[in-house]
Amino acid sequence: MAVTVRDVDRFEAARPRLEALAYRLLGSASEAEDAAQETYLRWQAADTGRIEVPEAWLTKVLTNHCLNQLASARARRETYVGAWLPEPLLAGDPMLGPAGTAEQRESVSYAVLVLLERLSPNERAVYVLKEAFAYSHREIAEILDLSESASQQLFHRARRHVAEGRTRAEVDEAAARRVVTEFLLAAASGRTEPLVALLTEDATALGDGGGKVPARAAAFVGAKAVATFMRGLFTPGRAKRDLVGGSPAVYVTAANGAVAAVAVLDGRVVGIMCPEVGADGIAAFRNQVNPDKLARATRRWAAADHGEPVLTVAF
Repeated sequence: MAVTVRDVDRFEAARPRLEALAYRLLGSASEAEDAAQETYLRWQAADTGRIEVPEAWLTKVLTNHCLNQLASARARRETYVGAWLPEPLLAGDPMLGPAGTAEQRESVSYAVLVLLERLSPNERAVYVLKEAFAYSHREIAEILDLSESASQQLFHRARRHVAEGRTRAEVDEAAARRVVTEFLLAAASGRTEPLVALLTEDATALGDGGGKVPARAAAFVGAKAVATFMRGLFTPGRAKRDLVGGSPAVYVTAANGAVAAVAVLDGRVVGIMCPEVGADGIAAFRNQVNPDKLARATRRWAAADHGEPVLTVAF
């Protein structure tokens, strides 16, 4: 059927919400954009005059497309080079979606996006629809073609899994920023002991290079191992200089609603470090250095005011 201007306008008004939903479901901004566009093609082919509630129809089509993508993504990630981590989004990115409640902010945090990877596709969909977008179980049941009781069971199971992975109380943004800044300066100094003092005993560090930037597939575990690894990232060396192509500036800013460190070289984001900071120290570093997952961040960086860098890494 021919698409009217009104149909296009209705969809474009919904696109930001659809992309934010798809990002939480898929952990990838580029895949979220593709999912929203696929939903538009379905909308374009539909008899829109017979669709009583466009928002519900669009949400159902997008969510089920994402569920299919999640199933195939698990197979693709088996051949992914190294560890797979979600694509981080910098502060102000509209794809971060609603952030009016603590539950909405939590659902898009980098730590929770990592935990969502452990859930089944249906658990993840129910969790995101309920926590981030406040859909009722009746609405979720209609979207996913299941019963209300099944939706409730999936939600409670998903929420329990996420809670089990989030055992530490987080600190406020100002305190987290001070800890991360102190850690970065200590790492650049070349001393390991101050780094260990800022980490929890069971701290971990994991990076995603996508086979394009060197990154160890297994996580570093334990304060000493993480401190040694993080110090090494800031140690000068010709191989690093050749790989990066210069001396990146490191900023302490925000990604996915929490404090993050962003490395920038010639206006290009070359790495985003997402630390998990609790009252007893930094519990985890998740470092995204795959250039394919930093393109959107680079575009956002160019359009944002980001202040002065904490340091410049002189490789």
